[in-house]
Amino acid sequence: MGHLRRGGAVAAVLGLLLAATPAAPAAADRSVTRYHNPISAGVGDTFADPVVVRGDDGSWYAYGTTDPLREGERQPHRVPIARSTDLVDWAYVGDAFGPDQRPPYAAPGAAFWAPDVRRVGDRYVMYVTVTDTTVSPEGSDYAIGAATAPTPAGPWTFADQPVVAPRPGGGGGFLWTIDPSQFTDTDGTSYLYYGSYYGGISVTELSPDGLRAVGTPTLVAIDNKFEGSYVLRHDGWYYLFASTANCCAGPATGYSVQVGRARSPRGPFLDRDGIPLTASRAGGTPVLTQNGNRWIGTGHNGFLTDLSGQDWIVYHAIDRSDPYLDEPFGINERPMLLDRLDWIDGWPTVNAGAGPSDGPRPAPVTTGPVDERFDTAGLAGWRRGTGDWRVADGRLTGTGSLTSRTTVGGDVRVEADLRLTGARGAGVALADRVEVRVDTAAGRLVARDGGRTAGAALPAGFTPADRHNLSVEVRGRQLVAELSPARLGDQLAVVTLRLDRPVAGRVGLRAAGGPAEFDNVSVTRLYVPARTAVSEPRVGRALPAYSDEFAGGLDPAWSWVRPDPAATVSGGALRWPTQAADLTGTGNTAGVLLRDAPAGDYVVETKVTLDLGEETVRNYQQAGLVAYVDDDRFARLAQVAIWNTRQVEYGYELPFAGQPVYGGTIVGTPATTTWLRLAHRVDPATGEHEFRAGSSRDGERWTWGGVWTFPAGTTPRIGLVAHGGAQPPVTAEFDYLRFYR
Repeated sequence: MGHLRRGGAVAAVLGLLLAATPAAPAAADRSVTRYHNPISAGVGDTFADPVVVRGDDGSWYAYGTTDPLREGERQPHRVPIARSTDLVDWAYVGDAFGPDQRPPYAAPGAAFWAPDVRRVGDRYVMYVTVTDTTVSPEGSDYAIGAATAPTPAGPWTFADQPVVAPRPGGGGGFLWTIDPSQFTDTDGTSYLYYGSYYGGISVTELSPDGLRAVGTPTLVAIDNKFEGSYVLRHDGWYYLFASTANCCAGPATGYSVQVGRARSPRGPFLDRDGIPLTASRAGGTPVLTQNGNRWIGTGHNGFLTDLSGQDWIVYHAIDRSDPYLDEPFGINERPMLLDRLDWIDGWPTVNAGAGPSDGPRPAPVTTGPVDERFDTAGLAGWRRGTGDWRVADGRLTGTGSLTSRTTVGGDVRVEADLRLTGARGAGVALADRVEVRVDTAAGRLVARDGGRTAGAALPAGFTPADRHNLSVEVRGRQLVAELSPARLGDQLAVVTLRLDRPVAGRVGLRAAGGPAEFDNVSVTRLYVPARTAVSEPRVGRALPAYSDEFAGGLDPAWSWVRPDPAATVSGGALRWPTQAADLTGTGNTAGVLLRDAPAGDYVVETKVTLDLGEETVRNYQQAGLVAYVDDDRFARLAQVAIWNTRQVEYGYELPFAGQPVYGGTIVGTPATTTWLRLAHRVDPATGEHEFRAGSSRDGERWTWGGVWTFPAGTTPRIGLVAHGGAQPPVTAEFDYLRFYR
């Protein structure tokens, strides 16, 4: 019933030198050009809660939650690790933890969920949910643990104490201290986000080594709506991504990703409509939700940026035709997917709003005209300038200058991993006139083009000898440089500079005043951003013959499933007290008021007023629209009270393996009066009925969410419902039901 829960000195210059010479055509990129989901197929049938980090070797590493990987395997992998050189073809590396490996505070048999891996100083740190600890014999005493390793592949060693210990809940049991995600701010402060439906999502500061929570936590997203958080910084805003609804309801899973943004890593995070993620009527702007193809339950995301500068979202999803490993109602089969993350009008959205992909797509850029890992001893692709340079152990170390033989032109992105082992600074020069440098003497990241200068302070605790990633993007005359520890939206400094004119030429590396170490140097064409979102459902002309304004009694085209005499029409509205009944499961005691829908594509809308108050628990009073085939196959769009929250839930029930299965996805934020729409489309290839849900707080600005489907050959009718409880008494008031073509 209702919402189901889850489970910078100029003398020292690193970088790029683009000499003032004519640009020759760039060599063709050697990366794969197409891919299709799921990308984890070579590793396993499932790979849930995925995150990806780029290693010192230039490869990408993915981590998943504790589960078997294959059908029939049945033996859980304790944080499986996969490796890829192109973000498309992945190979299993091994498990992070052995069968008997656990921290001292973990109970025997504890699993490890939802890992997050970051570079902290000179090592990697994995934050992970420990599902059972020695704090309580009752279980569910979740904690956030940490393990460290010299490389992304391990070996991993647990810290002796949890980062966040189990937290007793005020209502009994333990708060859900799960789903950790680390973030480092521009002042060098590290934070950890964690939490779930019982207790909400909180953020706490971390000790410099990243292994202890310090200070006072701040609630950043309300309980009973969000989990699986991930925070990144983009264009000066902090974005909190979080998953909502149920991760694991098999073929009815409606997990999805929503976002809010703030000017501080502690919030408050507001959605596109200005509603806080901490409000009882909780905000959240959809980023990723199911679109009617094979993928449902699209959630628990990670983030990465390819070498062209394009952002991507990594997440898990469920194939609705194959939702379980091994047997029905067992482990949900959640493979890893990858899709483009676009920024349109300041907000992130997947594939410009089209949602998860199924079929060939342009692949991430993971190599380019310059792609130097220094894994061979020679420097055949480089011209020696001044100083001494040597390649050893997969790294380039030296002082002086070194210039690539490759020329590039147009909009470009340059990356290099950098350690200032003795140099006074490091930076980037373009066309012998434009310079970006890490100035360790001044403690700044500086960009200069002739007399034009811009800079940003490095964190007070910045350690030059630690490995950092430096990226520089030039688009026309606009330059943006970023310095980060993990290239995961965690910039330590960002500088922008308007150039006097575009730059083009050769690529070079320089260092002076001492040695510097370089690795993973790349130059690629800069990505072309998506600037326009895909079209949302369009409302056309009204269809009066199918609509009802409730102006003169109940239109005779209506019919009842289980009539409710308490529902009355007067004063131009249908008034219906919420019933102490529901449609979910096998009870099927609630009434449904139905009418036939027009053939073909259409949009149906209602305006419903339902005063559910705020903050108090009122499970699960709700009212709204329904697309209905029968009691065991329907999609219900309603504003609903879910514990202390008020949400717009788009619930779904279907028969599976001999019993009805119910789940749901979340759309927008309700008001006391909420407008609801279902946009119906018949898939021309399959004949399936697709219903996409939308909601509005004012009838003008709409938030569109997920899609539920009905098989070809069914005839869904459209109706109204008022369900979920009679106490305290509350009456739903429907102003109309309107169809549009």
